[in-house]
Amino acid sequence: MKTMGFTDLRIVDSTAHLEPAARWVAHGSGDILDNITTYATLADALHDISFTVATTARSRAKFHYYATPAELVPMLEEKSQWLEKAALVFGREDSGLTNEELELADVLTGAPMVADYPSLNLGQAVMVYCYQLASLMQIPQSQTQAANENQLAALRARVERLLSSLGVADDQKMADWLQQRLGRLEQRDTAMLHRLLHDIEKKLAE
Repeated sequence: MKTMGFTDLRIVDSTAHLEPAARWVAHGSGDILDNITTYATLADALHDISFTVATTARSRAKFHYYATPAELVPMLEEKSQWLEKAALVFGREDSGLTNEELELADVLTGAPMVADYPSLNLGQAVMVYCYQLASLMQIPQSQTQAANENQLAALRARVERLLSSLGVADDQKMADWLQQRLGRLEQRDTAMLHRLLHDIEKKLAE
């Protein structure tokens, strides 16, 4: 990841980076190991993240919308104009991310592969994504406003409240669809949906 310009590494519920073998394979990236921050849960690790992309090697019945690594580039470039910090999440080497952890993501991604060899090991997956997303590191960091920064999280909370008000919060298919699609909205679409929800809420209150 260092060769592609990425330096911020967060580890969840693991001490593997403390093993001597981690230094042996770091290849001049000891500074990244020295500055790793560790967390007990993924939710804790994402506490200051505005936009989360989670990787998965296989399709899950609960999740239906995936972006390819190439599709992430324009998506994250647009998000960088109004959201301050994004995270790319990789799962465990042997089992990946749980469904509960995937639900924390705004967008899911998977690398297209031929059917007879459908998975990459963790190191290969990290390199594929870091290479694909390296161009984003050259984009000047914009000054995001607090109002913009909170738009997406606020939209999710607002949609959940509306579903509850309409008595359809237990419609899991609808909830899953909204969870997986809202993260793909651009800033203008997010703002317009806020306006629509405001009008709906106002009407319901009459």
